[in-house]
Formats: sequence, structure tokens, C-alpha cells
Amino acid sequence: MTRPDLVPVGELPPLGVVPRRMHAQVIRRERFGAPSSAFQFEIVDVPEPGPDEVLVAVMAAGVNYNNVWAARGYPVDVIAQRRLQGGEDEPFHIGGSDASGIVYQVGSAVRHVRVGDEVILHCVQWKQDDPWIAAGRDPLGASSSRIWGFESNWGSFAQFTKVQARQCQPRPRHLSWAQAASYLLCGTTVYRMLHHWQGNTLHKGDVVLVWGGAGGLGVLAIQLVRLGGGIPIAVVSSEERGQFCVSLGAAGYINRKHFSHWGALTHEINTPEAFSAWAKEARKFGRAIWEISGRNNNPRIVIEHPGEETLPTSLFVCDTGGMVAICAGTSGYNATLDLRYLWMRQKRLQGSHAGNDHDAERFNALVQDRKVDPVLSHVFSFEQTGECHQLMADNRAPVGNMAIVIGASHLEPTGPRSPAWQ
Repeated sequence: MTRPDLVPVGELPPLGVVPRRMHAQVIRRERFGAPSSAFQFEIVDVPEPGPDEVLVAVMAAGVNYNNVWAARGYPVDVIAQRRLQGGEDEPFHIGGSDASGIVYQVGSAVRHVRVGDEVILHCVQWKQDDPWIAAGRDPLGASSSRIWGFESNWGSFAQFTKVQARQCQPRPRHLSWAQAASYLLCGTTVYRMLHHWQGNTLHKGDVVLVWGGAGGLGVLAIQLVRLGGGIPIAVVSSEERGQFCVSLGAAGYINRKHFSHWGALTHEINTPEAFSAWAKEARKFGRAIWEISGRNNNPRIVIEHPGEETLPTSLFVCDTGGMVAICAGTSGYNATLDLRYLWMRQKRLQGSHAGNDHDAERFNALVQDRKVDPVLSHVFSFEQTGECHQLMADNRAPVGNMAIVIGASHLEPTGPRSPAWQ
């Protein structure tokens, strides 16, 4: 069959027939800034997969905060960073680190993935010959580890995406394309935060504080904690979002707007007066946790991602010997804390980034078994890629997870979506 030059958005060529070019939402350095203007439609060449890679026709793409950062060009210029690391020198960035789709082409060394497979895509790439990985260590510690569609190019905001074959996971067939595209990055991340860090893994009866409980990470964390026998407590910005978290299984919620001590600590915290004023508010927050969990029942694990605004309180309220696991810094990167509560109470501050193949497989199996719902709340059109990232940047995103329809746009309507559990 003759290879077409280009197909319209929302249409698929015959299975295995790859066009020469494709539509994509593209970021360029000269457009760095607000996501609403940084993303622009362009037509680019379809990439060729290498021996261990596959080309996937993107049916739908998930939305994550990492491409808010990519659009801004800060704190990392992803285009310049790739050039420094070598291997990808395109003068543009195609983001997107979550997707559902159909395999259209496989590399010469690929054996376990076939053309026609319906898949979702795990977000971490690495080189198999990396000495760290060859020694049997966790790939997330390898120098070659990259987040696809953020630290690497050819992400899911295009008609076709190029990934390593080992990133492919089976698509849960009870989910729509948009639902299937929306959850794996956040789900893998929170699964690792709860189950990977030996000595501080989730146990039955553990209280777990979940920041941003109504957000994409939070709605999955609540379900995983409840599934593991824990007691999830959500931190939210409104009563409506709190009630939404309770409907998912949270034991209760705390409205952060009822407190005023947020922000990075300053040197003045070393003075008795400043510490007393700050600690009064932090203890008030701790008592709000007790009102839900029971007196002296502090969080064994804190799921952190706001960072600068909330980390001092997270560490303060964490239980003795407990862990604050942090995976982002959406409110800022100036992480401060009162060291006395770290060393004297033997607490753990643990950075946690995405997940490995095992983490992704275990979490996806829970979704396939219908034990965890993606909680997809809104579906956007391909034209709205910049708009939905702007909502996230402005902290105006709807509850739950979001997705963008691309190849599936002729099959699935855009607009609000009900989660599968309703």
C-alpha cells in the first residue's frame, strides 16, 4: 500500500501503514512561557523507531504537570538539556508522558510487542546497557533514566509517538481510550511512594496524608491507600473537593485554606517567638488530622508534591519514624524544614520519582482487575492541549485526571466525563 503523506487528526491510516508526516502540538524555545501559547499546532516528520523501539498511533494522551514546566522552559529548558545529553537534537519538543494507542510499527529487535496491539505507555525510558542496570540495580537510579515526553522528545501530544518497547503495557479493555490514557504516570508514581521504600511501606491501619487529594495523583493515592488497608486523609482547597475525596474512600479531608502558616521557613524560625507562632498553626493542622484519625494517630506516610509551601508542615505532622515521600515541587523548590523533627524523631524525607517496570505493571494490574479507577474527569480536544495545561498551571484544573483525544476523537466526545465507579 502506498504510504500516505499525512492523515487528518481523528483518523487512522490502515493498520501498519505509517504516514510520512503527522500533526503535533509543539513547543519551541522562542515560545517558552504560558502553556496556552507555548503549545502550537505544527506538522512534523514521523520519527523512525530504533531496533528496540515501537511507533504507536496515539488514541488519547494524559495530562501531567511536567509539560507545564516544559512549556515554561523553567526550571529546565528541555530542548537545550536534550542537546547536552546527546541523542536528540530536534529544535522542538513534543511533550506528553501518558498515552493509550495502537502499535503501528516495531523495531527489528522487538519480540513481545506486535503491530495491532492496544497499549498504554509507561513513562520511564532507560538504556538497557547502562552499567547501573546491568548490575541489577533499580533503573530509576541509572544515569540514562529519562521521563519520556519530558526529558525525551516524541511524546504523546502527536498522532504518533516513539517509545521503547518495554514501555508498553496492555490496555484495560473495560476503559475508554481516554480513561486508559490518563492514569499510568500518576498511578505508577504513587504506587512507588507507598510500596517501594523499604522500612516505610504501607501497612494496614497506617494513616496516610495525601496532599492535593482531588488532583490526578491524589485520587489514585486515596484508592491505593484504602486498598492496602490504610486510612487516607486528603488535603484540599475547597469543601466540594473534600467531599469528592470522601466519595473515593478518604476517611476525611482538611481544607488547607483554613490555615495561614504556609510557606518556606526563614532564619527567624530559630527564634522562640517565631517558632512559637509557626508551631501553633502547625499543631492546629495536626489536630485536624487527629479529628479524623484519632488522637495521637499521626501519618505514617505523607504523599507530598506541593513542596515549598507545605513541606515544613508535612515533616512536622509526620509520625515518629514515618516518611514524607515527595515527587514534585509545584508550589516551589525552596524546600525548608525544622531539622529537629527530622533527626530527633527519626523521620524520613524521601524523594520518589515515577516508577520502574515492576511498579507500572503492578499498578496497571490493579486497574485491569477493576480495583482502581482512573477517575477521568474531563476530556479535551487536541486543539485544547495548551488550554488544559494552562488550567493546571493556574491551579484551576478539574478534579481527578484529564485526557486529550487525538486518534480517538471521532469515537469519544470531549467535555466532562464520569468516572467508571459512578
